[in-house]
Amino acid sequence: MLAGHATTAERAVEIGRGEGGDRTLVIDRDAEDAVFAQLDLLHAQGHRFTAVSEERGEVAYGGGDLRVVIDPIDGSLNAKRGVSHHALSIAVADGPTMADVCFGFVFDFGPGEEWVATRGGGATLDGVALDPLLGERRTRDGRLEIIGLESADPRLVAGAIGELEARTHRLRAVGTIAVTLCQVAAARFDAMITLRACRSVDAAAAQLIVREAGGHVAFPACADPLGAPLDLEGHSPVVAARTDAGLEEMVAVAHRPG
Repeated sequence: MLAGHATTAERAVEIGRGEGGDRTLVIDRDAEDAVFAQLDLLHAQGHRFTAVSEERGEVAYGGGDLRVVIDPIDGSLNAKRGVSHHALSIAVADGPTMADVCFGFVFDFGPGEEWVATRGGGATLDGVALDPLLGERRTRDGRLEIIGLESADPRLVAGAIGELEARTHRLRAVGTIAVTLCQVAAARFDAMITLRACRSVDAAAAQLIVREAGGHVAFPACADPLGAPLDLEGHSPVVAARTDAGLEEMVAVAHRPG
């Protein structure tokens, strides 16, 4: 589908707003159609579940506790502009919150990397197990060497810059929450934070990949760190890190005054 919409002009066509509230690009719709064609086949084979997708919202395939949480293209702005990182994100959960995600799949179309995790079964990158013992790197003055920063609206960055300067050495804005979380899973980043609430479709799959790769994840605006609901509302920022100490620092940034 992406190859069939090769130019920015073709990819930038807007066709309305999705159930998640963002403007829908033609590539968002067509990517979602490709995913739902496969869900239709699974349902025809007798599987029952509810799909939660950025564009269509909740779609019942016979109901039940099983939920399939989909972001057809996480990083649509990147995809529209031809920037490398943009991903398909799919999570399967046997309950209503992030803690209930039992399978996570992220495919980053830029480098062609496939990230997969199963609950209790570890995480892989292109079929190779990710090392759960990898830690973090810090500079001599104790700051995290490199973190991922998402929701990089300049106004939000300005409000957080003091806390970030005190705790981090370098920032990277990849432009997709799912892929940024995966960088933490592989210890390419020491930690990550979104500067505003994210929706479950952006983070559900990748947060499991981080946890199964030995990292730590929290949704600090929720009473339970993994209690963010699997719906289309933005309930909390998501923070992740390779260590408990790194996670605490990202939570502190998320809880900054204002």
